[in-house]
Amino acid sequence: MNGTGRIRVIGGSLRNSRLDVPDRPGLRPTTDRVRETLFNWLQPVIEGSRCLDLYAGTGALGIEALSRGAAMLTFVEREPALVAALKANLTRLKVQASVVADDAARWLKGGGKPFDVVFIDPPFADGAWDTAATLLEEGGWLSASAWIYVESPRAAVLRLPASWQPHRQGQAGEVAYTLYRRTLSDPLS
Repeated sequence: MNGTGRIRVIGGSLRNSRLDVPDRPGLRPTTDRVRETLFNWLQPVIEGSRCLDLYAGTGALGIEALSRGAAMLTFVEREPALVAALKANLTRLKVQASVVADDAARWLKGGGKPFDVVFIDPPFADGAWDTAATLLEEGGWLSASAWIYVESPRAAVLRLPASWQPHRQGQAGEVAYTLYRRTLSDPLS
């Protein structure tokens, strides 16, 4: 691949494997330090989970989840060059996952089974967080106690569903990252 970079898988069965990353405008892979922090937070729940890497880009978040024992992974990415690179990386690493070549908002308007862990890290210029959150919540894409990771510009004001409660958060430069826990109130309580 010409014009590529490489990032590495931080932990799990694929630890230190390299991922080829095409040079694309607006592509901003989650840093090693942030991925390590996130997966330390998710360590008690990632094994055996159903995961969705929305706006997959490099697929680093989803591949990290697979490396750490996620049972099932769906990647959604609209950029053809990123889809091709993601498929090539999955083939080279010999891991099974579903790769959907589509716009995330359009894909979320369809139906599917709920996910336990969802990664939302769209291109910052798209400002897609609120739309994605609404579609995930209203479309039945989230299990009752799903974990949702959101990466955004530090100054962004997000309008996320009230059922998404911040669990842990951090900052790295101009990037803010938060792990939310979906908590549905019990109507009998």
